[in-house]
Amino acid sequence: MKILPRSAFGQTVLLIGVLLLINQVVSFISMSIYIIQPNAQQVNQLLAKQVRVVFIDIEDEAISPAMGEAFQRETGIGVYREAAAMKLGLQDAVYYAFRSDEMSNLLGGPAEVRISQGDEYLFWIRPPQAPNYWIKIPINGLEEENFSPLIFVLMILGILSVMGGWIFVRQLNRPLSALQHAALDVGRGDFPEPLTERGTTEIVAVTRAFNRMSKGIKQLEDDRNLLMAGISHDLRTPLTRIRLATEMISQQDEFLKEGIEGDIEDMNTIIDQFIDYIRHDSKDKAELDDINILIDEVVQSESVLEREITFNAEPLPKVPLRYVAMKRALANLIQNALRYSDGKVTVSTSFDKRKQEVCFCVCDEGPGIPEVDIERLFQPFTQGDIARGTEGSGLGLAIIKRIVDTHSGRVELSNRIEGGLQAKVCLPISHG
Repeated sequence: MKILPRSAFGQTVLLIGVLLLINQVVSFISMSIYIIQPNAQQVNQLLAKQVRVVFIDIEDEAISPAMGEAFQRETGIGVYREAAAMKLGLQDAVYYAFRSDEMSNLLGGPAEVRISQGDEYLFWIRPPQAPNYWIKIPINGLEEENFSPLIFVLMILGILSVMGGWIFVRQLNRPLSALQHAALDVGRGDFPEPLTERGTTEIVAVTRAFNRMSKGIKQLEDDRNLLMAGISHDLRTPLTRIRLATEMISQQDEFLKEGIEGDIEDMNTIIDQFIDYIRHDSKDKAELDDINILIDEVVQSESVLEREITFNAEPLPKVPLRYVAMKRALANLIQNALRYSDGKVTVSTSFDKRKQEVCFCVCDEGPGIPEVDIERLFQPFTQGDIARGTEGSGLGLAIIKRIVDTHSGRVELSNRIEGGLQAKVCLPISHG
């Protein structure tokens, strides 16, 4: 399970958010240490002084009612016994241990501080000088709502900062996203128009280098295709002349005629493979289709009387297919299985819900191939060992891989435990 984002976009936004959170926490702690805490200490000192004023020059802890009423009338500070204090709001006040400890230090004895908030902000203090009394001191300007604007401002700043970072990173990554899609197109053999050079100077430099690389690869691809197409075309004429010449061979040399015609057919097959390899099927647009229908058509056309081809189909979602090209790839796989094995050939389909891929497998009962040769067989003009035969041009698997790559899929070869070779092709149900 992924917790942290892996994309540069997500990591950058997360970094901005974490740094901003740290900044907000440090700012809040700093304000608490250097502003809120000193203010609280000043308030406690003021309260302690007012409590001392109440008991100044009084030897007896008992306070006359007349003095209490006069003091409250002049200063707003009331002195009550606990029963009366309870009726006036003490029972709803909240005990504060920190303020009680600090007040105890300031008053020189055990004191208790409670705070209530109604129409006004009230401090209730039980002083050590008169433990049976509660002193009510109203303080203006300390309502808790005064702290909410600070929290609100910090939240707004945080949200705006994250949004600004998100927009900045999105704009920064947009050229990279276009570069990614263009690179995937080039990898599939499609060459897009040159990308617009925009963004930071580093991204502009990378985009410019990619455009040059794409142009160079396209030029090399065109030159190679022209060369192979020219060679393939020019070979047709002498082959045709040789075929005509064989028709004039006498019956006594009939064995030579058969050998020459066989060689001509092999050469024509190799030339056809050259043409298939350089063909991009660019006009064959990908459309949503059921690959089971395609496989059934190929299996029917490739079936021969002497060999058994079994098709096991599962219900599949439709996938984007270049129909003609994929038929060619599947036909090549089945032809290889028929050519290099003697038993039956099995074609099966499946759907991987986790990877969102449609897969089909072509399995034979032949000798298989060495594990070390599996990867290199996908390279052009590469042939397997004697166990799989050495005829042909070595382009068959390269053609298949090229077609599968244009579908953003993958092709894998593996030896079966029960014997034979399995060719597995997996295609995404949507192009990424």
